[in-house]
Amino acid sequence: MRKIMIKQNLGPSTRSIYLGLACLSLALHLLLAFFCLSVLQTACVLPTSSSSSIPTRTDTQHSQSISHSSSSSAASSSSQKLPTIPQSEEHHRLNANTFHRKKNHSFSDATEREKEMIGAGKGQRVKGRPKLEELFKHPLYNLPRPELQDDDWLLRVKKNEHARDRGSEEEEREDAIDDDSQWQSDSEEEGYDKAPWTRDVETHPPWLRFHLGISRRELYDRKDPNLAQLTHYLATQRVLGAVQKTGGTQLKLLISFPNYGQVLLKPMRQSRDAETDVNLFYFSDFERHNAEIAAFHLDRLLGFNRIPPAVGRLINVTSDVREITTDKKISRTFFTSPAGNVCFYGQCEYYCSSEHPVCGRPHELEVSLAAMLPDLALAPRRSWRSPWRRSYSRIKLAQWEKDPAYCDSVKQRPPYDHGTRLVDFIDMAVLDFLMGNMDRHHYETFEKFGNETFLLHLDNGRAFGRHSRDEPSILVPLQQCCRIRRSTLLRLRLLSLPGFRLSDVMRESLLQDPLAAVAPLLSEPHLSALDRRLAFVLQVVEACQQQHADVIYNDLEGYDPQPD
Repeated sequence: MRKIMIKQNLGPSTRSIYLGLACLSLALHLLLAFFCLSVLQTACVLPTSSSSSIPTRTDTQHSQSISHSSSSSAASSSSQKLPTIPQSEEHHRLNANTFHRKKNHSFSDATEREKEMIGAGKGQRVKGRPKLEELFKHPLYNLPRPELQDDDWLLRVKKNEHARDRGSEEEEREDAIDDDSQWQSDSEEEGYDKAPWTRDVETHPPWLRFHLGISRRELYDRKDPNLAQLTHYLATQRVLGAVQKTGGTQLKLLISFPNYGQVLLKPMRQSRDAETDVNLFYFSDFERHNAEIAAFHLDRLLGFNRIPPAVGRLINVTSDVREITTDKKISRTFFTSPAGNVCFYGQCEYYCSSEHPVCGRPHELEVSLAAMLPDLALAPRRSWRSPWRRSYSRIKLAQWEKDPAYCDSVKQRPPYDHGTRLVDFIDMAVLDFLMGNMDRHHYETFEKFGNETFLLHLDNGRAFGRHSRDEPSILVPLQQCCRIRRSTLLRLRLLSLPGFRLSDVMRESLLQDPLAAVAPLLSEPHLSALDRRLAFVLQVVEACQQQHADVIYNDLEGYDPQPD
């Protein structure tokens, strides 16, 4: 009985102790949770400057940081191979995150000097502004350049030298009138406008201003206000004449405008979503009108400015071609299809037959119109056979496809043995790889400038044929020669950053074309392929830097980015 009473007396005090311990334990748990939360919040605060979290690297350290997933197979200039590109769509999806990581990795491998020029931690894109606008404001697209001299221009309006020696102002005025009147046409052809052009640039039509703006270093100045006027002119001018252009393998038309301007027309042959048949050889593929337009925009985004301006346009097959053409090669091939559409096919080597006609809907046809270069009589051009030209054979391989050290022999012969011709060619190879153009058998330059000038990136109709497959052989010049212009590499790295992603600025740029109101010029898979291919180009450069010291051709020597 006594034991039972002792237990009853101890029961309430024990319960109080237990309750106190439970409250103490709960308080400790709450305190611990609050402490952990404050620690996690502190750890998630980002550093104020991105550059502070990136360790400084030298060029040597940069070359050692190559991605091992696809480019570690490079061994030497004579035996290294391109990093493997997964070709199936499933592989592209599975490796999307890997490509994004490699793009960021390639940027982190840049030297501190290069980061300053690209803008790491500084001069980042202003939120809310279009990426395209911010891209063209970036220092890499506004580099200082020496002033052009008189012999750096392709064409110049002749000055009235002998008027200076006249003593009478009246005689000078009369002489000026006589000299300016030489611009006017002697006979007004039917349909053409009068051409009262003088030395005043404001009197010149956009196509003439484009010709007079061609210099030793580029086809046009991106900042030239005439560029917008020229593209508007191409998209709106009344069509006065249409004939088939001679040369080439597929149907192209030469269109005349009332102010004596001419443009090159390529018609729509297949839908924009259609991919090139995998069983077709590169030399038997269709030429695409939207490829010419997209190539002009991509070339401009890369900072090259070496493709003539091109725009899209809807024309009336009947009123703009059939009813005004004087070319029997076209006129005799017109017919009306069973669906009631007006069609024609012309005469050419490939796809000029009733089985492969160009058809309106029923009269309306999408086309690309590209500005013509000056007449060869005024500005002769030289055609150069590409050292990496394909065999254009179904069974034979070209020499560069069999010899990994092929570039060594190219470097020994002019014009690739000095100057910038080799890195100019590498620029073109990078452009062709990004848009999947395998049809670069020749290129041209203006004879006036000799070998000290840019390469014309003409005839890009076979680009953008496949988005699900990349063609690494297009990059063989870069892989074999391991040489690239510094400004080109820095712009490629800039375009790999999220704030200036190539696919995004390309999408914005293409929206400026009139045909964008009909449908996007490039489908989303094609835009995504640009980012994927850009990442691969940077991997190839890294592979080169791992094997060679002299990879970068420094065309920015003496340029120092100004601090903010």
